[in-house]
Amino acid sequence: MGIKIVPRHGKSLKDKLYLPAIAGGMKTTFKHFVKNLKDTSNLRTMSYPEVQPDDLNERYRGVHRLTKWDDGSEKCVACYMCATACPANCIFIDAQERFDGVAEKRPKQFKIDLLECVYCGYCVEACPCDAIRMDTGIFSFTGSSREEFVVDKDYLMSNERSKDLNDG
Repeated sequence: MGIKIVPRHGKSLKDKLYLPAIAGGMKTTFKHFVKNLKDTSNLRTMSYPEVQPDDLNERYRGVHRLTKWDDGSEKCVACYMCATACPANCIFIDAQERFDGVAEKRPKQFKIDLLECVYCGYCVEACPCDAIRMDTGIFSFTGSSREEFVVDKDYLMSNERSKDLNDG
């Protein structure tokens, strides 16, 4: 087995300074700037947050929600499948026994750290009873402290499916 020697490029001072590459990038940027300055009708801008995006389709993954039974209780049976499937380990569940005959367990606490979440949707796919969904259409979640991004069961159950996505 031989050793392959790979020649190094960029030995000249001109290549080491990256000046031609920088000039080429600036040329491209300037061309786009002039083109957009001449014809502003092709620019698609919006005044966010006053104007919300309207191009969300039904595959868009927004903030999570917990679904409910007809009586208003949560469908979650605290099986920990969503927490196990989560690659970011941002779902925290504390189970308690359930005495209403619907299921054996229910979540005493169900928390999701939205700053850690990568919005992959694995929790939705892993849930055997369709208790967690990401179809709220909420794409902008703001807060002033880290604790505000850790949402609990009450918040997740109060989220509803987006009407825009419901029509689509």
